[in-house]
Formats: sequence, structure tokens, C-alpha cells
Amino acid sequence: MSATSKIVSVGEIKIGKGCPLVLIAGPCVIESEKKTIETAVKIKEISGRLKIPFIFKSSYDKSNRSSVEYYRGPGQKEGLRILSKVKRETGVPVLSDVHCRTEIAPAAEVLDIIQIPAYLCQQTDMVVEAAKTGKVLNIKKGQFIAPHDMEKICDKAVSSGNDKIILTERGSVFGYNNLVADMRSIPIMQGMGYPVLVDVTHIVRMPGPASKDPSGGQPEFISVLARASAAAGVDGLFIEVHPEPAEALCDAASMLKLSGLEELLATVTRIAAIVRRATK
Repeated sequence: MSATSKIVSVGEIKIGKGCPLVLIAGPCVIESEKKTIETAVKIKEISGRLKIPFIFKSSYDKSNRSSVEYYRGPGQKEGLRILSKVKRETGVPVLSDVHCRTEIAPAAEVLDIIQIPAYLCQQTDMVVEAAKTGKVLNIKKGQFIAPHDMEKICDKAVSSGNDKIILTERGSVFGYNNLVADMRSIPIMQGMGYPVLVDVTHIVRMPGPASKDPSGGQPEFISVLARASAAAGVDGLFIEVHPEPAEALCDAASMLKLSGLEELLATVTRIAAIVRRATK
């Protein structure tokens, strides 16, 4: 493990030890151009008031949905066009996930951060090909691996000459249809020398046919996980938000309602400030 903590830059935003808590937020999937841009504008206003660096996220394609019948998004071409418009109109960096090697080159033309989904984090060719673009990578820790196993995945990216890596915790398999958050993973992965985020919305997902929503969840625990992550010294939060989660076309039961974002962030930033002062 590295003794040096790396600072990763995304435009003017710096992520890592000693830097302000960063926010990656947006709807799970792009539903429409209008709704995507409106949501990005509102999150930017909130983060601006709280002086929180903000990166917008939304998926152009959710290719890992559990049924072929579920909404996946507008596809890469249309989705990247919308994300490009978000960048132009808001001035905010954008992130989306890729699901196969052929997506990487066109995605790199628009995205500021290329995300490797948790399910694909161990796919060597995916990680290496994405790293070759020179873009910042956000690699989500698979639910099925231990945090210390992420070091080998980081080594795959670094083998291409790119060490601009962010790691994101999104829970570990606890039982059928359930995940658990282990806050020890934050310092363990930070010990590898890379900034660490926590995805506090995917951890509360409870996929399964018993729920009315095929991807059920417990959103009442989002704020608990966000506060705990800040207290554990996380470098940033990954939060999926939606104006009306109940009407969302993907992850309706696990996203945070946009109207609750500002209050949560205000609390979390106060906690983060205390932790940063205590650990200087």
C-alpha cells in the first residue's frame, strides 16, 4: 500500500486528502434531456450555496438491469449528446459508466470521469482500455470482493500509465437481496494512495421480486450512511438523486429526493469539517 495520498484533479476540482468533500450526484439514468439538465442545474445551485465541488452523473445505458423489459436509458449516442449539453450549459464536469470496450473511445470524448461499474471492476481489458484514454477513472468496488482486493485492480489501470483513479465503495454482499456498508473499507482503500468515495444510494438497494419496484430499497438509511461516511473521513459522496424518485424509470426505491439533498449535504459537510480539523 502507498504511504502517499494522491490528489486527483477533475478540471478545477481536486479530490483527496486535505481537499473539500466532493459530490458526485445525479439521476440513476438519463430519462430525458429536459429533466437531466434541470436536475443538474438544481444540484449545481445547491452545491454552490454550500461551496461543495460538484460533478454530475447519469447513465446513458444501464446494461446490467435484471430484466430485458426494464428501462435502460437513451443509449450511448443520445446519452453522450445530452451529457455534453449538460457540460456546456452548467460548466459542471460529467461522469457516466461504460459497459464494454467499444463504448470507451466515444465516451472519453465527452466524459470527464469514466466509471467502471461494480459488476465489471475485475474485467482486466475494460479497466486497462479505459485507463489508456488518460481520463480520470472511478472504479466502483464490486459487492463480491474485499476492499484490499481493489489494489490489484488499480495496478491494472496503472500498468497503462494512468494513475488518475478514484475508488468508490458501494456495499458488500450481506445476504440475499441485501448489502452492508463496512466503513473500514474507506481507510483501507485510501491506504492504496487513491481518493475514496462512498455511494450511499446503491448500498440501500434491495433488488428482488418481492418489492413493487424490481430494484427496491431503504432510502431512509441514505442520510445515516452519508453521515457515517463523512465521520470515517471519506473524500466524497456519490449520491443518486431524482426530483421525484417514485416516478423514476430506474432505482426508484433507492434514490434520494432532490428536495432533501441540501439539508443532508449541510449536515455532512459540517461533520467532514470536524474530521478534517481533527486529523490535520
